[in-house]
Amino acid sequence: MKRAILALAAIPLLPLAVTGCSDLTDDSVSGQDNFALGDAIPGTNATNFAAAKANFGLTETQQDGLGPIFNERSCSACHSNGAIGGAGQNIERRYGTLTNGVFNGLPATGGSLRQLFGIGGFNPSPGVNCNSGTDANPAPGATIFAGRMTTPTFGLGLVELIPDGTIQGIAAAQPAAIRGIANTHQINLTSGIFTRGQTRVARFGWKAVHASLADFAADAYLNEMGITTTSCAAGQRVGDFATENRANRAPTNAVINGCPDDLVPGTDDDAAEELNNCAGGVTEVQDDVANFAFFMRNLAPAPRGIDNSNGRGLTEFNREGCNGCHVTTTFTVTANGRSQSFTPFSDFLVHDMGTLGDGIGNDGDSVAVTRRMRTAPLWGIRFRNGLLHDARTSDKATAIRAHDGQGAAARNAFNGATAAQQNDLMLFLSSL
Repeated sequence: MKRAILALAAIPLLPLAVTGCSDLTDDSVSGQDNFALGDAIPGTNATNFAAAKANFGLTETQQDGLGPIFNERSCSACHSNGAIGGAGQNIERRYGTLTNGVFNGLPATGGSLRQLFGIGGFNPSPGVNCNSGTDANPAPGATIFAGRMTTPTFGLGLVELIPDGTIQGIAAAQPAAIRGIANTHQINLTSGIFTRGQTRVARFGWKAVHASLADFAADAYLNEMGITTTSCAAGQRVGDFATENRANRAPTNAVINGCPDDLVPGTDDDAAEELNNCAGGVTEVQDDVANFAFFMRNLAPAPRGIDNSNGRGLTEFNREGCNGCHVTTTFTVTANGRSQSFTPFSDFLVHDMGTLGDGIGNDGDSVAVTRRMRTAPLWGIRFRNGLLHDARTSDKATAIRAHDGQGAAARNAFNGATAAQQNDLMLFLSSL
């Protein structure tokens, strides 16, 4: 409900270092090339990483600001497969409809994300008794329904550092039939290498909607846990993540069951106090969000396994054209003052996936836009129980056969491959 008091963390949080920031590095975490799942990247301060990880795993309560409607009570409740920060079993629910041929997320009902839980009764002020309500299921007027599995966060700090031009260059080099689109996003929070107001290439989320892990974290904190936050940028209050969600029943959208939750319904009720906290040109990200971003920025990629195809699977991967979108590019960035190379098997572009697209978009998007999905990185796939955006299968061959649109040619090549070739590909994918 309200968790926006701007405060410094109990320990000094260090941003992910880039070239020229060697003073931010130490040897608290070893620099081995192959990490254990859940390790930090080399040069990460171990004490800070442990504190940020604990915050990522903390169970939130109503007193912490949980709700009024939410999907889970901690980041780790959704990011848990293999280790804290992994993919999840949870499938969030999205909905909408088409109005005059374009997407309508039904915002008057709280769309397009349906939160699963409500906090129930609460007292916003002495003598005022309220109830959060819960999201209607199905949402009134919805005709499009989709599920989205929680994505893993291993290695995302390295992905965050890929230059925009590199991703745009991949798009330019792709054949027209499979060429992806580099979505862009205007930065909300000044954090790490990002400054509020910049337009950067988005690369996180199933639809590639965020470029910064701080923005990614603040958005999830609000929409998945219902916890509002306020930050500062150059002395100005940043309230982009300070508006409460409402249960998707029309009479309770702005005011919960007739009870105002906040002094100004729909916004964080500590905002007036926090305005003063930005005085003097302060730039600071709310402490929980800063911790979440620090944890993800320093979380190492998932380790590779043994390729029992002896290289034949990668050859088949390329022959079938899987590498057209799941590019085999090895990216190199400087993180924590050290050069670090990684191969995520994604171009981080969105592609028209035809029937595999989830049909969900922003209000006013064409049907074609709602079919676009970001190329899912394949690194760490062996630690995931569900595949594709809605976890409809755990079988890799079934997932490939579900590809459509710009992925159809690779799907058809897989279907036309021999059993031995298909087996080699499965062995290769099982090593990622």
